[in-house]
Amino acid sequence: MLKARQNDNTRMKEWLQFLIRIAAIIVIALLLSLLRVRIDLTEDKRYTLSEPTRRILAGTGNDIFIQVYLDGDMPVPLKRLRRSVKEMLEEFRIAARRKIDYEFINPAETKDPQQREAQYASLYNKGLNPVNIQASDREGGKSQKMIFPGMLINYNEIEIPVNFLKNNPSVSYEQNILHSIEGLEYEMIQTIATVSSDTVYKVAFLEGRNELAEIDVADITIHLAKFFTIDRGSINGRPGILDNYAAVIIADPAVEFSEPDKLVLDQYIMNGGRVLWLVEQVEISSDSLATGETTGLYRPLNIEDQLFRYGVRINPEVIQDLDCMVIRVAVSTGEQQQLVPAPWVYYPRLYPGHDHPITKNLNRVQGRFVNTIDTVGLDPAIRKTVLLTSSAQSRTLTPPLIIRLKEAEQIPDEQLYNKAHLPVAVLLEGIFPSAFRNRMISGLVNDKDFKPKNESVETKMIVVADGDIIRNDVRRTGTAGTPYPLGQDRLTGEMMGNRDFIINCLNYLVDDHGLMELRSREMKLRLLDRTRIRDEKIFWQMINLGLPVLIMIVSGIIYSFFRKKIYTGKG
Repeated sequence: MLKARQNDNTRMKEWLQFLIRIAAIIVIALLLSLLRVRIDLTEDKRYTLSEPTRRILAGTGNDIFIQVYLDGDMPVPLKRLRRSVKEMLEEFRIAARRKIDYEFINPAETKDPQQREAQYASLYNKGLNPVNIQASDREGGKSQKMIFPGMLINYNEIEIPVNFLKNNPSVSYEQNILHSIEGLEYEMIQTIATVSSDTVYKVAFLEGRNELAEIDVADITIHLAKFFTIDRGSINGRPGILDNYAAVIIADPAVEFSEPDKLVLDQYIMNGGRVLWLVEQVEISSDSLATGETTGLYRPLNIEDQLFRYGVRINPEVIQDLDCMVIRVAVSTGEQQQLVPAPWVYYPRLYPGHDHPITKNLNRVQGRFVNTIDTVGLDPAIRKTVLLTSSAQSRTLTPPLIIRLKEAEQIPDEQLYNKAHLPVAVLLEGIFPSAFRNRMISGLVNDKDFKPKNESVETKMIVVADGDIIRNDVRRTGTAGTPYPLGQDRLTGEMMGNRDFIINCLNYLVDDHGLMELRSREMKLRLLDRTRIRDEKIFWQMINLGLPVLIMIVSGIIYSFFRKKIYTGKG
């Protein structure tokens, strides 16, 4: 009787200890879910938000609702992208103190074709880019399916699209998915920072020297307007007129700068202003090529001395590059003429650098009659970074030039293209000397109290030796015009990196949060060995299925053995 009671007490203690352990595990799990203790053990810290991101999310005033249009049946790489988006959104939600809600939507879910097409049109009009993929049906067949790998971020009745799938034709599909995952945090937080900020930066296109017209920069203006307030105007020699602008764009001027205007720009820079220079020293009319030939003439802009003081020199020479765009030329075939594609060495496909946030994972950039840039001076206070270059097979021509369309029909002599990686765009950062230091300026300004600075505060500028990089093509209909997307190859439909390059330049110039550094994030692409998967598939399936069962059986035998031994010993 006593022995049976002791056994009952022992069993009760065992059950009590078991229940206490279960309760402790549940309590710890609840505490961890409330405390949100998260440890990122990945080598590349892909689940760790940057400090600027956390700061912006913590300061978010109102709720943010995000609709992600990446759901349903899709290939495995896109499922991996979807999982990364969901994980990033969950990290954002925690950092924003649950002020972010999100949902995943399959835009192809509706069975009604008309409703589906209307949904597609609505998403496209809102700014999401469609992508065609190959999907499997239930019968095992293949079909084309349209997806919209992006999201709509809604804040205070403002809705902004974010396209996060990269489409760089120069890298593999897997690399594009990886680059998309790398850029998720930047793409999302940049948009959230824009819509939730109380301060909207102002950017000005300068006018007055035959710069590109509004229609010629219409596409980039529309896309920059998502981040900035965009104005246009002339300086007219008025000091301080640019002080309210975070950045200034000088887009392909054709007339020399006056000394008063140069002084206004110089002092704007001395006070911390940022400038995107898109200027060239050789005047070539692309429109004149319609007649069969055009000329290239040296065109000074009277800013050569100013840019030299800042650390660069634009050379009056035109790049010819074997890695170039293709144009249509008329070729006679008997009595008829046909338009056939031909390489045009005057339109290089420029290479972006891979080591800077502005150009990381950027598509190639289309140039037209591009000049070259030299960095000059050894001032340690000015840091210089080359952003765009020609290919390894290029050369330069010095004006005066006669450029004939028939050159496209000729096979170029590769031995003549012996120059490599000619700089086309340069970022300058640091403290700049004034271009008017030790110069008399009394006749340049009417304000007697005006006192120029001889040295700038810490600031930055970007110099691009091609004004056409920011120019979109225009479809003319009488006096009206419709802009084509900036950087779109009208022959192939390929989107070059021009638009993203300009947007990244402006975001970098005015970036006060340090968000652009997020574009430098790198993740390693760990692909499985497909040959080994095929050869060892059955073996690893047996391991995965059989090993857990074997471990359970062995554990049960060991537990029974020791339990029996303990109680036998007690008996």
